Amino acid sequence: LIKQSTKRMKFLLDLLLLLPLLIVCCLESFVKLFIPKRRKSVAGEIVLITGAGHGIGRLTAYEFAKLKGKLVLWDINKHGLEETAAKCKGLGAKVYTFVVDCSNREDIYSSAKKVKAEIGDVSILVNNAGVVYTSDLFATQDAQIEKTFEVNVLAHFWTTKAFISAMMKNNHGHIVTVASAGGHVSVPFLLAYCSSKFAAVGFHKALTDELAALQITGVKTTCLCPNFINTGFIKNPSTSKSIYFRGQCLNLSILNKKTLTGV
Repeated sequence: LIKQSTKRMKFLLDLLLLLPLLIVCCLESFVKLFIPKRRKSVAGEIVLITGAGHGIGRLTAYEFAKLKGKLVLWDINKHGLEETAAKCKGLGAKVYTFVVDCSNREDIYSSAKKVKAEIGDVSILVNNAGVVYTSDLFATQDAQIEKTFEVNVLAHFWTTKAFISAMMKNNHGHIVTVASAGGHVSVPFLLAYCSSKFAAVGFHKALTDELAALQITGVKTTCLCPNFINTGFIKNPSTSKSIYFRGQCLNLSILNKKTLTGV
């Protein structure tokens, strides 16, 4: 009986300690609901977006262009890059384009050097470039697996290493990692892609923790993990037939709103 009484008392004490915390959390949520946090201005910020020639990268560039950011657009597809740049210029943004192969570390480093010399220090980096091959493990070529990791993961290391030093020095910047729901839930016939996106999510988490450990409070991080998107990859007949996926594709406009909110 004494033991039961002691347990009950401990439970009541724990509950009493928890109640104030719950009240504070509820009040904080209530305040945020009616008084949302003021969005920071990105006007004049140098925003670098990889994979800007189509899809998520292209529409993200459009949104930053509307906010008067100074855009640095990277893509391996020159034609797609020029189309994105033309629209961004029409929205009033200053735009610089670089044809960059994000599977090539030296190309990334040399292009980053040009950006810093000709334009300035990047303060918002959107690691968006990605590739996807849809086939089973044995049908996926070794070179395709390597390229998936080079673009979807390793490129994040190289771009971040190239630009984060200035952000840390100024205690100001933002790193955006475009991952995928496939970085949390695996999908058959997307083995290489999902594995690379799990790694991208891990990169984001580890980078966030490292910045916190270094007490770099002004450099923020955001990780996007959307469902499959209505881009050229998913619309391609050979891709869509191969994907063992029955969910609804996410609209790009919804994702871009989330991206800008996160930044």
